[in-house]
Amino acid sequence: MTIYVNGKETLLGTGTNTIMTLIESYELNPMVVIVERNKGIVAKDSYDSTILEHGDHIELVHFVGGG
Repeated sequence: MTIYVNGKETLLGTGTNTIMTLIESYELNPMVVIVERNKGIVAKDSYDSTILEHGDHIELVHFVGGG
């Protein structure tokens, strides 16, 4: 299945079918990631249950600490 992640066409591997598995595939901490799917924000408590579909446009925004 092909989706777009942060504007780049991405072919998903087997087993990557939810927002949570996508976040995990990028080795990001879901607690510090904001996800937009097709121009709508996905609630953190829905990451496990939100199924990705062919052609989805996903924006992953994560926060980085520093000082």
